[in-house]
Amino acid sequence: MDRTLQTYMKELLSQVDNAFQRYKYNQIDWNLRLVCLTGPRGVGKSTMVLQHIANNPQENALYVSADHSYFTTHTLIELADEFVKDGGEHLYIDEVHKYTGWSRELKQIYDTHPGLKVFVTGSSILDLLDGEADLSRRMVIDHMYGLSLREYLKMVHHVEVPIFSLQEILEGKAHMGSIQHPLPYFKEYLRKGYYPFTSEGAFYTRLEQIIRQTVEADIVQYAHISLSTGRKILQMLRIMSANVPYKPEAQALANELKISRNVIPDYLAYLERAGMIGMLRDNTCGMRGLGKMEKVYIDNTNMLYAMVGEEVEIGNLRETFFYNQTRVVHNVAASRESDFCIGNYTFEVGGRKKGKKQIQDIPNSFVVRDDIEYAVDNIIPLWAFGLMY
Repeated sequence: MDRTLQTYMKELLSQVDNAFQRYKYNQIDWNLRLVCLTGPRGVGKSTMVLQHIANNPQENALYVSADHSYFTTHTLIELADEFVKDGGEHLYIDEVHKYTGWSRELKQIYDTHPGLKVFVTGSSILDLLDGEADLSRRMVIDHMYGLSLREYLKMVHHVEVPIFSLQEILEGKAHMGSIQHPLPYFKEYLRKGYYPFTSEGAFYTRLEQIIRQTVEADIVQYAHISLSTGRKILQMLRIMSANVPYKPEAQALANELKISRNVIPDYLAYLERAGMIGMLRDNTCGMRGLGKMEKVYIDNTNMLYAMVGEEVEIGNLRETFFYNQTRVVHNVAASRESDFCIGNYTFEVGGRKKGKKQIQDIPNSFVVRDDIEYAVDNIIPLWAFGLMY
């Protein structure tokens, strides 16, 4: 086995901090033959994999990154063959989407080495989803989102808060543990709480780099488009960030960007698959992703602040948070009468003075208010929906 790879893994493991683990850590079946963990850049996939290896030390495990210099002269297949000959049983490949032809080679590895367990991650969901076809019967795909408000409280403020179900939240049972006044922590989270690197300094500089790399590298590579086109998509993202949530008018966007309106749906699809936006659809088909698109949201509130700054529209911020947090564990759809619906429940999101008039005749309806501390009747504090995962 190549010593440089072993040394590389040991150096990374020596730097692993196990004080905090993401919500996905205990949800993943690490012993399946082939698992792929997807998710946007910066949400902590690599750290979680290294934590698992550090917590389960095995001589027959190897962690590599697909952009390691080793792969300039070797293939994934060669690595797996050599690793298995040396008694290897658990192979972890990080950022596999950076390796050309990864899907084809993983299929061959799977078929050739039935005793080898392979776990791969990708910082972009683009090529991973596109390459799944050859592995559809072999690979289990899981997805990881950024920090919930609950996780942020634990990681940054060391406050243990239990997970609350939607039903418990609607019954007014949600709380922040030892924190009596939740609003300051909630506002802090909205600004810079979604990404695990929040405490590392230069937060918005790092986030801006993630946004640029996702659009100008990941999307460009996936869609086989020019860098100049990628910059048009980034420009479209910035335009939308100042106006969402709204149903995008293709012609208006096309006029502003000086491009054909026919490419707007493709650009939106690229941004959604890359984790840069969320598209809220209606529930006519009963399943998320199949209904008609009603609104577009920037993926999370931290991105809104990064792109718009202090001028971010407060209503946009509130709805973005609600959709961002609830979509992880529920199918969230647009409501014809209000803002959102989850199953049989309807939600109207607003500020402290938001009234019940719009939903007063709708059964199982709730007002979700910002700037309040606790639930009263069918009025639920917005922050409570950040404790669901």
